Amino acid sequence: MIVRRFATALLSSALALAAAVPAMAQTRVTSDIPPGFKPSDDLKDFTIREVQIPMRDGVKLHANIVIPKGAKNAPIIFSRTPYSADKAITGLPSNRYSMALPTAYAELAAAGYIIVVQDVRGRYKSEGDYIIAKPLIGPLNDTKNDHSTDTYDSIDWLVKNVPETNGKVGTVGVSYGGFTTLMSLVNPHPALKAAVPINPLVDGWIGDDWFHNGAYRQSFLDWVYRMSADKSSRYGLQFDRQDTYESWLKAGSVSDMAKLIGVDKLPVFQKAVAHPAYDDYWKEQALDRILAKEPLKVPTLHVHSLWDQEDIYGAPAVYEAMEPKDKGNDENFMIIGPWRHGQNMNLDGSKLGAIDFDGNTSAWYREKVLIPFFDQHLKDGGKNAKLAPVTAFETGANEWHRYNRWPLSCASGCPSQSRSIYFSADGGLGWSAPGGAGGFAEYVSDPARPVTYRQRPILSTYNPQTSWGQWLVDDQRFAEARPDVVTFVSDVLTDDVRLAGQPIAKFFASTSGTDSDWVVKLIDVYPAEYPAAPEMGGYELAISMDIMRGRYRDDPSKPSAIPANKVVEYQLKLPQVSHKFLKGHRIMVQIQSSWFPLYDRNPQTFVPNIFTAKKSDYVKATQRIYSSAKYPSRIELPVIP
Repeated sequence: MIVRRFATALLSSALALAAAVPAMAQTRVTSDIPPGFKPSDDLKDFTIREVQIPMRDGVKLHANIVIPKGAKNAPIIFSRTPYSADKAITGLPSNRYSMALPTAYAELAAAGYIIVVQDVRGRYKSEGDYIIAKPLIGPLNDTKNDHSTDTYDSIDWLVKNVPETNGKVGTVGVSYGGFTTLMSLVNPHPALKAAVPINPLVDGWIGDDWFHNGAYRQSFLDWVYRMSADKSSRYGLQFDRQDTYESWLKAGSVSDMAKLIGVDKLPVFQKAVAHPAYDDYWKEQALDRILAKEPLKVPTLHVHSLWDQEDIYGAPAVYEAMEPKDKGNDENFMIIGPWRHGQNMNLDGSKLGAIDFDGNTSAWYREKVLIPFFDQHLKDGGKNAKLAPVTAFETGANEWHRYNRWPLSCASGCPSQSRSIYFSADGGLGWSAPGGAGGFAEYVSDPARPVTYRQRPILSTYNPQTSWGQWLVDDQRFAEARPDVVTFVSDVLTDDVRLAGQPIAKFFASTSGTDSDWVVKLIDVYPAEYPAAPEMGGYELAISMDIMRGRYRDDPSKPSAIPANKVVEYQLKLPQVSHKFLKGHRIMVQIQSSWFPLYDRNPQTFVPNIFTAKKSDYVKATQRIYSSAKYPSRIELPVIP
C-alpha cells in the first residue's frame, strides 16, 4: 500500500513538472547553434559590421568595418589584403578595441578612426577570381576590373553606407597591402584624401619579391604556394629536410624543385618561368613607372624599412617617381626607419636581431608621423602635421632627422656629392683611387657548394622557429670566413662617415664561365672590443646588400653571355641607406657569386633560361675582382657632411 502511494505521488509530480516546462523545451532540438545568432556588442567599446560590398561587375567583396562606440563624423582608414580581413582585425579576446585590435589599428581607433579591412577579390570571403598582384586593365588584364577599380567602388560604397563617417578616406597597407594602397592612387576616388603605402610591392623583377636584378628568389615559392593552392591559404609548403639548403641543393634547378612540390602547376610560377628577363610583362606592372605618369592628387606618405627582407626596392622608387609632381614639396612624403618588413605597424621597434635602436622607433613613427599625417588630411579641421618631406632614422647614430629631400647625396644634382671608396687587390679599402697595374682578388665559385645567405641550418620562410625577418642584420663573419667570398676592409675610421642615399657598386670582374651572379655587401665592422655592448665586439653589420645576374649587365631585357676570362664592368645599385659609420669602426665590402638558397644558383654556363638549367650546366668558375688605374673597382657612397 505504501509503495503504491509513493508511485502515485511520483507520477503526479512528474506530470506536474512536465506541464510546467514550456512547450518549446519539449520540441526536438536539431542543432545547438541557433540560425542567425549574433553575439551582443553591448559591453564592447566598438562594433564590427561584416559586409559584402558590390563591385561594378556584380562581384561582392567581403569587408569588416570596425566602428568605435559613439563615433560621429569619423574618417575611415581603409586597408585591402589577401591575408584575411578577419585575421587582420583579430587581437586578444577583449571588449576593448585597445586589446582586441592589432596595435596600429587600435591606436588609429583610439584617435577617432573607423577601420575597414577588405579581402581582395577572390581571397577568403570575397567573391571573384584571384590574380596575384593583378595588373591594371590593359594589355596584361583583359577583364574590366583591377585593384584600382575595386578600391574606387569600395570607397564609393563606404562613404554612402557608413553613416558615422565624415566622408573622408585614407588607404594604408603593408607589402601586398602597400601595393593595393598604391593602386588606389590610380584614378583615385574623390573621397580618398591620404595614402600610406608601407613596404609596398612595386617592381617584382628589379628588387621586390620575385627577382632581384634577374636572380630569382627561391624563398618566394613558399609564398606562391600558400597564396595560389587555395583561396584561404590552407596549405603550406613542406620540405623534406629541416635545413632547406639541403633540400634545394638536392632538387637541382628551380623548375626541378617546382615539379617536386607541385608549384609548377601554379600560374604565377609559370609566368615567372616564361618571363625571366625584364620584358614588357614586368615593365608594364612596375608601379613606379605607372605612378610617374599619373597626376599627384592624393597626399602620400611612403614608408621604407632599411632592412626590409622582402620589398626593399619599392618605397624609395615610388617616392622618387612621384616627387617631380610635388611642386610645393608638401604632398609627397617619405619616412625611412630601422625596420624589417612591416615592423613599424604592429611590432616593437626597439631592436632588430642584435641591433638596438635606443627606443621604440615603431611607436615613435605611429605617434609622431602616421597619425598626425592622417589627422591633417582626414579629420574635419585637422591640424597641420608639420612633417618634413623626408623623415629618416640614421642607424649607427640612432637619431631621427628631418630632411627637405632624398637622397641627400648622389653623383650629381644633390646637396652633397657621393664619394668613392676603392678596392685594393690586397684586400684593402680606401678613399684613394688605385694607381699602376694593380692586381686582382680571386676566388672559385662552385655551384655544388654555394655560399649561404645566412648560417645553417636554414629553415623555410614560414617555419614557426625561423628568424626570417632579421636575416639582413645577421653577423656576416660566417661569410667572410669562406674561401669563395672576397673581402675588402678599410683602416679604422678616425672620423664618423655619414651616408644618406643609394650606394652604387661599380666594379671590374672576370669569370672563367659564361654567366655569373655577383653579390655585393656594404658592411659596418664594429671594433674588436666594444665596451658599450661586449657581445657586439667585431660584429659585421650589413647595411646594404644585393645581387645581380651577370647576363643582364648590358640590357635587363636581353640577356647575353659573358665573354669568358675577359674583364667586364658591372654596376649594381644597392638598397638605400641612412647610416653613420662611427669613429673607431671600419667599412667592409664582401663580394661573392651565390646567395643560396634565397636566390637560385647561376649555373655559370650561359643557357637560354636558368629556370630549366640541367645538372651538366652547373660548373665551377674562377672569379676575379680587379683593382688598378685602368680598372678602379669601387663603391660610390652617398656621403654627407
